[in-house]
Amino acid sequence: MVAVTSTISAGDGGRTAMVDQQQHTGALPARSDSTWLAEVAQRAARDVGVPAELLGDYLALLADAAVSGRRPHGTELDAVAEQGRRAAQTGVSAGSVVQLYLSAARLMWTRLPIVVRSSDSEVVRTATDAVLFVVDAAVARLAQGYTDARRQQVRWEENQRREFIEDLLRGDADVARLVERAEPFGLDMARPHQVALAAPTHPLDGADPVISDLERAVVNRVGDREVLVATKDGWIVVIAPTDPPDPTRRLGDFLHAELSRAPRGGPWRVAVGRAHPGSYGIPRSYEEARDGLDTAVRLKLTAPVIHADQLLIYRVLLRDQPAITDLVHSVLGPLVDARGGADPLLTTLEAYFATGGVTTETARRLHLSPRAVTYRLDRIHHLTGHDPTDPTQRFTIQAATLGARLLGWPDEVPGPS
Repeated sequence: MVAVTSTISAGDGGRTAMVDQQQHTGALPARSDSTWLAEVAQRAARDVGVPAELLGDYLALLADAAVSGRRPHGTELDAVAEQGRRAAQTGVSAGSVVQLYLSAARLMWTRLPIVVRSSDSEVVRTATDAVLFVVDAAVARLAQGYTDARRQQVRWEENQRREFIEDLLRGDADVARLVERAEPFGLDMARPHQVALAAPTHPLDGADPVISDLERAVVNRVGDREVLVATKDGWIVVIAPTDPPDPTRRLGDFLHAELSRAPRGGPWRVAVGRAHPGSYGIPRSYEEARDGLDTAVRLKLTAPVIHADQLLIYRVLLRDQPAITDLVHSVLGPLVDARGGADPLLTTLEAYFATGGVTTETARRLHLSPRAVTYRLDRIHHLTGHDPTDPTQRFTIQAATLGARLLGWPDEVPGPS
């Protein structure tokens, strides 16, 4: 038989209780022997399925509190917080590491027969209070360390994501390095991807829930790989793999339907670039989507979803800007001298061509009488020499009308040199 004497502090009251109890040899090793603490740590780690090293000196703090009532120092709790950071950095879940600490505390308590088997209830209560204080303080610091590490990791990942998307859309980064950086995001650069831009009517904050809600909806539809959602220049940028047979329209319509349910930002306009393969496919699709939004504003288009392939004619017109400028001035130049300026007549031409040359529908859209529309068309014919009602002349004057809006004529385009 071995006699064991233990001194237990009564906490803040400073009371000390002496416990003499007989134990069988080997029931509890001396406090200086850490073997039994290592055994408790290993068993708790096996039960939870996480490394025992994450316990650090936590069990020693518990044993010390149970025997002497000592509360841990700030530096000792800082060490526990560091274990929380290690758990976050190594991918251990917060629930698992907290469960490890609670399980270890329970197992250690059952290995303290000095206290558990004491007939003095005050001794047991004092030891219990001391141990629970350590458990409470340690788990709180553990969670704090874990949260701090996760927050830092999230910020780092957000910075990496933002930089990657910037380089990806710019299209002038090192291709080999770009492909390597794309792997963690699940992007296969060899596959065709498309870019959609969603433009809100009112600016959104980068952390607005609308953005995270949209990302969640896109991921649920497409999958959690090869999808990136971010903000750039006030727009929401969506990069997604193609979805045959008509990916552009499907993605655009889907995004607009989701955003239309959002409480902020609307009404929305979505522009979708065509799908292109390769490392330069994404920036090319992005440029098409961006040009689509710009063209829609210039032409005052009312469609909520803009598809790049529908705007190819405008890209053709702008490709040779000197030629289209010359066409605008040659065909529409005389309208500047009309009473009221060129804008009312130009607006009439746009509405007339948009309705397929139907005078009554043009009048309805412009809130004019059919007679007023006919008068304006005759006036255009008289000033320019081009009759918009003549099918053989319509293409020339319609191309000039489109060019005028694209160039911002007559306000933003100087006369021919």
